[in-house]
Amino acid sequence: MMARGKILAICQSGGDFVTNSDGSMSYSGGEAHAIDIDHEVTLQDLKSEISVMFNYNANSFSIKYCLPNNKQTLITVSNDKDLKRMVDFHADSEMTVVYVLKKVENRTTRSVVADSGTPTDTMTATVATYEDAKRRKLYANWDGMITGVGQKFDSSRAFRDALHKYAIVNSFMYRFIKNDRCHVTAECTAEDCPWRVHASRLSGKQELMIKKMNGTHTCGKEMSKKCYRLASQRWVASIIKDKLRYTPNYKPRDVADDLQREYGLSLNYAQAWRGKFLARKELYNSHEEACNQLPWFCNRIIETNPGSVATLQTSDDSKFRLFVAFHASLSGFEHGCRPLIFLDVISLKANKQWKLLAATTVDGENDIFPVAFSAVEMESSENWHWFLEQLKSALTMPHNLTFISNGQDGLEEIPRVFEDSNHGYSVHHLIANFKTQLEDSWTQEIKDAMVDHLNRAVYACKADEFNECIEGIKAESKELAEWVLDTKPERWSDAFFKGLRYGCYSSRTVETFNGWVSERNELSLVQMVDMIRCKLMEMVYTRRQTSNTWAEQLTPSINQKVQDEMIKARNLKVICSMGNVFEVHDDSINVVNIENWECTCRRWQVTGLPCMHALAVFQHIDRCMYDYCSKYFTTECYCLTYSLSINPIPDVGRPSCTDPSHCTFACPRTRRLAGRPKEKPADPRIAIKRAVRCSRCKEFGHNKQTCKAPA
Repeated sequence: MMARGKILAICQSGGDFVTNSDGSMSYSGGEAHAIDIDHEVTLQDLKSEISVMFNYNANSFSIKYCLPNNKQTLITVSNDKDLKRMVDFHADSEMTVVYVLKKVENRTTRSVVADSGTPTDTMTATVATYEDAKRRKLYANWDGMITGVGQKFDSSRAFRDALHKYAIVNSFMYRFIKNDRCHVTAECTAEDCPWRVHASRLSGKQELMIKKMNGTHTCGKEMSKKCYRLASQRWVASIIKDKLRYTPNYKPRDVADDLQREYGLSLNYAQAWRGKFLARKELYNSHEEACNQLPWFCNRIIETNPGSVATLQTSDDSKFRLFVAFHASLSGFEHGCRPLIFLDVISLKANKQWKLLAATTVDGENDIFPVAFSAVEMESSENWHWFLEQLKSALTMPHNLTFISNGQDGLEEIPRVFEDSNHGYSVHHLIANFKTQLEDSWTQEIKDAMVDHLNRAVYACKADEFNECIEGIKAESKELAEWVLDTKPERWSDAFFKGLRYGCYSSRTVETFNGWVSERNELSLVQMVDMIRCKLMEMVYTRRQTSNTWAEQLTPSINQKVQDEMIKARNLKVICSMGNVFEVHDDSINVVNIENWECTCRRWQVTGLPCMHALAVFQHIDRCMYDYCSKYFTTECYCLTYSLSINPIPDVGRPSCTDPSHCTFACPRTRRLAGRPKEKPADPRIAIKRAVRCSRCKEFGHNKQTCKAPA
């Protein structure tokens, strides 16, 4: 319970009210945000914060709530007194729910007349046609799919999908002038309508960006039967696939009704049936593949790569999860890499039915090195727990590891599985979240300065250095400094983090895996996993060949980094204190203990490489600096990382498993429905037809009615 005069409000918007059988109301759908409200908050302040939360105009919505013991009546907050009353009414509650409702501009006054014909009450009623009601949710969902020049998309497919939805919600047809992986140009099909959009790929990236757009329509954009052609069977399948997964008896009529209610599209029964058929086919193909191919594929991985782990787990509700860790990856991690693991979830562009949970590390050159990965249907605490358990059983080394993640859902499972581990936060995601907190009114120079303060706070090795960076942020915004402190600096700042990151703070796992897996076609899970295996095999071989030419004790990039620090160390003054302890003078005095590999600047302990103060000592006493570098940066360890190869699986390309002995479990049997199957031939154009033969002249190609032979 919060302090008196202050409540925790859950702000909900974008959903629908449902009246229950007892007359009470419940709210479903939409999105929700939490906010603290007290007596000092004015209605204008509250509206301003809600505007930012939901990206609404401050004058376009109203705020309503229910009393603690009354779920049948909505109370409107129209002024500051109403807001204070709401706080008082819910002072003894743990939280209250606030509904943010969009206003409808077109309103009129209607009189309610009693049986006698006399007006008994006057109320404000919304005048909205049935078509308007159907379209409102559609506009809320998809009207912002295309915003204008500068908008970016992950791929050309993502842009086309957004354009498709945007055209549906704005009721116009379009045609492609240019349509390939690098350039997409479309225009309105209406005659003389100037609407046009052009997007092209950014240099060196997969992303597409809108470069030109004329967003003006002169065609009226009236919804017609032509516009319903945008609701293709593949689009319908993509919309209903998730619901069909959990509701197998989802009928075509229900599909049509849902699309009518939610998206304002009138589909006939045949269109809904074809969309359901395609969605069902895609779902069942995935299930059939898991039944037939994956058990065989797991066995082939273990046979061709002894020591590897390939585990397939199934459940009674036909869900699957696959864990793969090749022996070469496990051995390379345990013998040559830092005890550091990055955890990421990857939504692959080549197969949207599955997500990859990946565990990666970095080699001596700070390049990504995959350790294990798992294919699951969704990211959840349960799936992360299962993945971490499989990883723990696959590793033979002690489990005092350091994990780095972006703090996604489910990763609270790390300390439950790896008890002695440390969990850090990905700096890349921290900075990305930090940038969203910067005020739009600030100049770019101020924003860059704020990001620079945060970067220095990340790499600060001592508490006073960290506090100096926070003060720099606080000088511009006290609220922003408090936000930074609320993100738990002990999980990301070198000044407080207990684990060892060896100077590595983020990974490029998502970009690497998506770069490995082609998106030209929708890949099956077996194809996707084998493509990753091929890329791993190629990566191991290439890096092994490259390292054979190295002559230095440290890897090239690390050796260059130490040499750069050596140049800085030449001007430092070294004073021998006692034994292995030295004083080094620059702008301040630092104490170096070469026996314990420690310096009071703490950079040696944090990175695993001697700092410039330690290097100055080595020069002073003529010691070899390579003897004081972490072994994980040596060429020897790098070669151990890539000493083993990932072997080919020669027969993985076959279409399916035909030998039941390959399967470790039986596919669930489904009962055949009564009656004749209604599926049409795959391609009616090649259906075999019986030749027509005349009964009079016995010739082919005509019948007796059209026969021209003499009687």
